[in-house]
Amino acid sequence: MPGGGISDLDKNRALADWLEWQLRQVRGRIRELEIKEQQEQRRREQAHAALRWKIQPQRSSSAALVHRGDCALYPVQGGFLDREEAVIALAEPDIEPCQICRPETGLEQCG
Repeated sequence: MPGGGISDLDKNRALADWLEWQLRQVRGRIRELEIKEQQEQRRREQAHAALRWKIQPQRSSSAALVHRGDCALYPVQGGFLDREEAVIALAEPDIEPCQICRPETGLEQCG
């Protein structure tokens, strides 16, 4: 270019490179925020599950068990009991509390 300046073409190429860099940065930030949002959603679901209970059906050699909603020994999604249903279940002679998560402790705290 006459006079030694930067041509319009070179300026626009540089601008395009910078905009592509900016777009990569924004997309990376979006991925980070999506991961953070998913992790937060899982934390909310786990906290909500901790306030519910579930029943593991009776097996041939053992009684049915009541678990806290977040007990890893019986990782079932859905079919949760509310507090009143869990209290009723534990009053049944053929249903016992899980000895690991101790769901009756959670029921006492709610009562």
